Amino acid sequence: MTILDIVTPPDPILRQKTKPVVRFNAELQSLIDDMIETMRAAHGVGLAAPQVGRSLRLAVIETLPKVDDAGNEIKESRELFVIINPEIVWSSSTVVDGVEGCLSIPGFVGEVTRHDSVRVKALDRHGKKIKLRINGWSARIFQHEIDHLDGVLYIDRLTSPDNFWREEDYYDQFTETDASEEASVHSPV
Repeated sequence: MTILDIVTPPDPILRQKTKPVVRFNAELQSLIDDMIETMRAAHGVGLAAPQVGRSLRLAVIETLPKVDDAGNEIKESRELFVIINPEIVWSSSTVVDGVEGCLSIPGFVGEVTRHDSVRVKALDRHGKKIKLRINGWSARIFQHEIDHLDGVLYIDRLTSPDNFWREEDYYDQFTETDASEEASVHSPV
């Protein structure tokens, strides 16, 4: 497996609508494996093909780990998804604001409104049809990655231009305000 270079703006591939995957061959499987390795090496929770310079409707997503009552990570509780030619077929009317980052926009975070729940239909890495019901933070990750496949970055969806910060400034501001409140910032997607 190979760790791939992650594309950053102004590379035009980040703004292009991707092409559907039509061949489920060894080359695709290798790309999927490389994307998973790249996402994990970058400490991300999602990575879309355009972020590694490929115009394909493909993304990999790894959910955050579950935690026990003491707040400790439960080993092997993360779920790994490979979604090919995904489509959001339903979105909840409930929306939530949350702070997101992106591996293609390193060092920055911004507040984005997303649907709390979505239903996604897609193909898995072998071309088998899958249907997923996703809630909460995982739904946010899926929406973020599917946006990448349509040439949309999270900065296009900011709740306000003022709600975009350098990562270190955001964390400094958060710790100065009220450390008793939990921020909804997680790994970059």
